[in-house]
Amino acid sequence: MNTEFIVHPKLQHYGLTTSNLDAMVDWYRKVLGMSTQHRAEVPAMARGRAPFSGAAFTSNDEVHHRVVFFEVPGVVPDPDRARHARMQHIAYEFQNFDELLGTYARLKGLGILPVWAADHGMLTAFYYQDPDGNIVELNVNVYGSEWTATEHIRSAPSFARVFVDPEKMLEARKKGASPWELHQRAVAGEFNPSKPFDPRNF
Repeated sequence: MNTEFIVHPKLQHYGLTTSNLDAMVDWYRKVLGMSTQHRAEVPAMARGRAPFSGAAFTSNDEVHHRVVFFEVPGVVPDPDRARHARMQHIAYEFQNFDELLGTYARLKGLGILPVWAADHGMLTAFYYQDPDGNIVELNVNVYGSEWTATEHIRSAPSFARVFVDPEKMLEARKKGASPWELHQRAVAGEFNPSKPFDPRNF
């Protein structure tokens, strides 16, 4: 048994409280492909003593659950969350640009649009807001290599943030731009949104 050195466990799942259980489960199903593995309600006789009234355990891969939604009647999103300590966002990574852009197009068809998007140098990220105001980042490693992306972030003088318009990137890809060209053109400012994003609000 190792009692001297740090063991690096993998992130397995996280839990969110909500008063909108059905809406949250539906949104995460549409956006991330989360399916409900188990859903339970606290028996009526125990609701006064339990911290929540129900829960839904969801996953979008082989792990039994990745996100658990705990239903807490009356809980409301923090309207001043940008000024309070909190979990700022959760990120999900796609394998390639086409998965990210294809998902953007699919979600746009459902009326779900990112609240802001950016090229960060080693990845391109689209940020969405769930029904309770939590930020969910969908991204792609522009290098296609974790090692190269790590070298990038270690050697970069600052953490880059060039705002991009996903629609412009999608159109460029449809016209034949390679994934690496999309990144280069984004950094050059070619895909800047017509209306600037203000991520301080999220």
